[in-house]
Amino acid sequence: MKHLLIAKLWRIASLAFVLGFAVPAHPAEGHPHVWVTIMTEVLFAPDGTATGVRHAWTFDDMYSAYAVQGLAGSKDGPNRDDLAPVAKENIESIQEAHYFTFATAGKREVEFGEARDFYFEYDRKNAVLTLHFVLPFKSPVRTKELHVDIYDPDYFIEFAFAEKNPVALVGAPSRACRLSVVRPEDITANKQLPEEFFRNLAESGNWGAHFANKITVRCL
Repeated sequence: MKHLLIAKLWRIASLAFVLGFAVPAHPAEGHPHVWVTIMTEVLFAPDGTATGVRHAWTFDDMYSAYAVQGLAGSKDGPNRDDLAPVAKENIESIQEAHYFTFATAGKREVEFGEARDFYFEYDRKNAVLTLHFVLPFKSPVRTKELHVDIYDPDYFIEFAFAEKNPVALVGAPSRACRLSVVRPEDITANKQLPEEFFRNLAESGNWGAHFANKITVRCL
């Protein structure tokens, strides 16, 4: 079997096949395969321009357990230095997927530069990994309305905002700025959906956008 990097799991048709053990039951019968809880900060410069976002992504315990296999560490688990190669590998790989982060200013697409200040943090109590990184805009953005969507276009990874305080503004200008957060509708909440449902939905193109976590910042 060809070795598959953990950083590219969203391309895998079945996480259970790769890891060799059962995936917990999920209403979508195979979609998604990795679950990530997200907290995001929208960053501003002193001149009032938006400069990018800072993400903290906490992976599910199964993915985290697989990621730390074979890593040295103390009784509290691997530290930031132990996890540095894994963080680098993941960041380089998710760059191919535009870091699963998409922004527009008004109706204009905003391009991101390369991620920086990235590191993994291990929570021994909950046995989960959190990936921290800053994703800067290629150029600072001055706009009255900024939108940031976070999702996997293929929906192999399910992103979900943290329950409490999932988004914050950092350094926002003194003029009034209003933040709104929209969570994706859980279309699997009330019924079991067969794999055929997702195959048909995929034919429509960028269908993972249906599950986007949406941030909107409006400033006067």
